[in-house]
Amino acid sequence: MLPAAICSVKAMLRPSTLCHSGEILFGHEISLRSFSFKHSILPLAKYGGRHTVALIPGDGIGPELMLHVKTVFRHARVPVDFEEVTVNSTSGEEDIHNAIMAVSRNCVALKGNIETDHNLPPSHKSHNNMFRTTLDLYANVIHFKSLPGVETRHKDVDILVVRENTEGEYSNLEHESVKGVIESLKIITKARSLRIAEFAFQLAQEMGRKKVTVVHKANIMKLGDGLFLQCCKEVASCYPQLTFEGVTVDNTTTQLVSQPQRFDVMVMPNLYGNIVNNVCTGLVGGAGLVPGANYGHVCAVFETASRQSGRNLANKNMANPTAMLLASCIMLDYLKLHSYATSIRTTVLASLQNRDVHTPDIGGQSTTLDIIQDIINHISTVS
Repeated sequence: MLPAAICSVKAMLRPSTLCHSGEILFGHEISLRSFSFKHSILPLAKYGGRHTVALIPGDGIGPELMLHVKTVFRHARVPVDFEEVTVNSTSGEEDIHNAIMAVSRNCVALKGNIETDHNLPPSHKSHNNMFRTTLDLYANVIHFKSLPGVETRHKDVDILVVRENTEGEYSNLEHESVKGVIESLKIITKARSLRIAEFAFQLAQEMGRKKVTVVHKANIMKLGDGLFLQCCKEVASCYPQLTFEGVTVDNTTTQLVSQPQRFDVMVMPNLYGNIVNNVCTGLVGGAGLVPGANYGHVCAVFETASRQSGRNLANKNMANPTAMLLASCIMLDYLKLHSYATSIRTTVLASLQNRDVHTPDIGGQSTTLDIIQDIINHISTVS
């Protein structure tokens, strides 16, 4: 009787994003790293038959990648207009507020990474973190999948990583209790742990996955990580068709680099998600290839999986545009512009299989513009 009672309560507490938008759009044509939640809580910004999306270029290679996205959208005749908001590592609170308002107004955003300088005073908070917490973008979802045309050590990687995005070690609660002693608070709450666990298990069920792995360190942090693990166990009891396992974060990293194929869907707190995402990004070819998405009850923000600005590549015409273009495709699916998403995704992946137009990060000698031109040529051919 107890599991049934828990499931009944959980059904009432289920995140509204999933209650209203539980169908995962993961058809044959969009089977590579593309999933999208139908949304019906608030209308998306749409004027004259065209969607309006907030565009936040960020630092490093972000601005040039956004220009390439615009170019590809123009050639594919995508009915999307961008409301561009300039925010970077030097922006003040007013700029951040304006950007957050733009995302709130449009409900959807395409975002580059904003650098956080660790040399700045403690009062300076990560702009990226402010976006996620203010907009309550509680679920970071990344699909790591081996891509044809990209040489990697491991083959047949196919992992969905769900990361809690709003608390944990990223709660921005630090203080010096006495001189030379810093206390950094890790916040884990039952409500948010249940929310992200329900998100992960429902995602796994919708996509026909078989197993969910919760990553934790409950053997040491018995209260904080113990609560997260217990919440995941409670939610797992409502999904008996899914295999559930708990793996410590240190063992997880060992297993990922030795046998990543053993993982299917993974769910974890904030910091572990950051670490695991970066390990998985390396497994499938690097930061230039993997897109990511952040979902909340109302808003969704799409970006690259690796939250690095690529400042060392800025304005050198060397950056791989694949990750940002695929992130824009996930965004188009979210906007229900499936034909445009499929068209662009197909051409991006076709270009990726052409080793003559690989950027240096995946062993080639081509430029960013070479890849964009190849993609545009494919789009023209399809059209």
